[in-house]
Amino acid sequence: MTSAQAPDVQTLLRASLQVGPLRLRNRFVAAPMERNYCTEDGSVTDQYVAYLAARAAGGAALVHTEAGYVRADGKGRPRQLALDDDRYLPGLRALSDAIHHHGAYLGMELNHGGRTTQQAVSGHRPVAPSPVPCAVTGGEVPEELDAPGIRALARAYGTAARRCRKAGVDVLTIHAGHGYLIHQFLSKATNHRTDEFADPTLFLRLVIEAVLGEAGPDQAVGLRISAHEGHDQGLSAEETFELMKAVPLERLHFLDVSAGSYEAGEWIVQPGEWKPGILAPYAARYRAAYGLPVGVAGRINTPEAAAQVLRSGQADFISLARTLHADPAFPHRALSAAPYRPCIACNLCIDELHQGRPIGCSVNAMAGREHLPRAPQYRRGAARVLVVGAGPTGLETARLLADRGHSVEVVESARRVGGAFRLAAGLQQHPDYRPLLQWMEGELARLQVLVSTSTPADENLLTTRDVDAIVLATGARGPGLADLRLAGSEHRQVVDVHDWLESGRDTEHCVIWGADRDGVATADHMAATGTRIILVGHQDSLAPDVGRRAKILTVPRLEENPHVRILLNTSPTAVDEHRIKVRSAATERWINAPGPLIVSRGVVPVLALLDACRQRAPHLGVFTAGGADGHGDSLRQCLASAARTAEAVHTAVHRHQA
Repeated sequence: MTSAQAPDVQTLLRASLQVGPLRLRNRFVAAPMERNYCTEDGSVTDQYVAYLAARAAGGAALVHTEAGYVRADGKGRPRQLALDDDRYLPGLRALSDAIHHHGAYLGMELNHGGRTTQQAVSGHRPVAPSPVPCAVTGGEVPEELDAPGIRALARAYGTAARRCRKAGVDVLTIHAGHGYLIHQFLSKATNHRTDEFADPTLFLRLVIEAVLGEAGPDQAVGLRISAHEGHDQGLSAEETFELMKAVPLERLHFLDVSAGSYEAGEWIVQPGEWKPGILAPYAARYRAAYGLPVGVAGRINTPEAAAQVLRSGQADFISLARTLHADPAFPHRALSAAPYRPCIACNLCIDELHQGRPIGCSVNAMAGREHLPRAPQYRRGAARVLVVGAGPTGLETARLLADRGHSVEVVESARRVGGAFRLAAGLQQHPDYRPLLQWMEGELARLQVLVSTSTPADENLLTTRDVDAIVLATGARGPGLADLRLAGSEHRQVVDVHDWLESGRDTEHCVIWGADRDGVATADHMAATGTRIILVGHQDSLAPDVGRRAKILTVPRLEENPHVRILLNTSPTAVDEHRIKVRSAATERWINAPGPLIVSRGVVPVLALLDACRQRAPHLGVFTAGGADGHGDSLRQCLASAARTAEAVHTAVHRHQA
């Protein structure tokens, strides 16, 4: 087939797919993703129902819950979904009804955490095939299961499957990857047994038998695996493939291919630096070998990337988690070639999950809030709003207000929109940041928001705008260099980190003062181009203001780079032309440190225009948002602040009109 004859993106994605007794309406599957939206006893909440229903309404053909635990000692999260008791049936039925209402199927992933659980969470000592602790989750030594206990646990998967069938669940996925219990039996790193369960696939075969024995004829049953574990002691891709030859995959209806384990979490939830579809070649091997419908996960966050996987024959359906967290209507938008809100792979959602909190989303402030009432829509032009500042906060505030019918103008002193976020988008860690800015600009154009760049806001400009409300979204900047009080700084080039990135300059050597998020990200980017760096920070670890998953590649890369010298728990006290004096604990010494001194020492709100805005006295008021309101430490904070500000303006309009 020539390229001219090849199916286009939408044709590939729109094609239906037979999976066992079910026919999927398209190739998009909402993958299992833990969210902490249940109650502490594992019950379904209105929040959970509304969240999943939004993904079904958004066009996904099959919507999975998170991994539900089949027995109480398999609970791994404080608010994880429970499948271990009949009292959960009403909540599961509510999920099923909500998903079916929107024409999608409901999938349930059956799981037990094994050695990854903690007694403080589950109330039970962890159990596992062998007493191998999981350091990532606290290092509790699990109790080694005996053979009768293992068989009883396999039956628990079947009992959970029966509950799911009674609740109207359409698809049962057995979780055999990511370092959970079944994977622990499969892996040479965690199965050290000498009895019959030294056979790494025996437990999985028993689970498959138990689940198939309870599944109904109208249910599809499949398996999710890790193509490899991602670390030296674990299973390689070749070893995993060989193991699967002993598993009766022909009795199943589909296979879903992921990767990783707790010791290599970057393979479970891939960093933004990795290419979309990175796991597709692994899936292709299983598709060729078994002839089952095969799905694949792994940073597939554009319609083009999804279509390429299908076009190449590597998989039959696309498993999406973070992509649908960022935009629940991604399938509908992809199928109609419409703009969509992109996931930026920041992994804040995963870091919040590990902290035990209900997860949010950096780019979608409504994620997890779908159950809350929405404000009414106004006719176009209900209020005239001036937004000062076109960073993410200003752009999102303008978008939300315009989407609700208000007339909005944005003014920005810089030549381009995006503020500090635009600078971050140029760093190697963040290749998906730029598409978010492009989406925001496109949305403002669609909503007919006037965006004026190279337009500094001052008292004169304010007098020319006849507006009902002003939103000050001028962000935050590093403290003035004069405030650093660093002896000898007049003899050295000293520059704020944002100004340095804005300049686009290169240098052979530099000192970065500050081991916070911005300092570390800048050091990582500059080191990749060959710059020799001394990174000095009072912090006791690199980027402590960033979650573990967000820096899972960056920190090891910096620590292993021979051209990067890291001095933590250390502060500079003086500089001269080529040296810095540093104090660490009780010692102080000079070290050779050529090049510019780049400062990343936090930010302070930019509020120079606030008094002038208040003197302008628009009748609905002046509102501060994002960094200008002290809520600009992260994109998540900025966009959440934008949502609150838009709501506040909207409420002020409503009160004025009442």
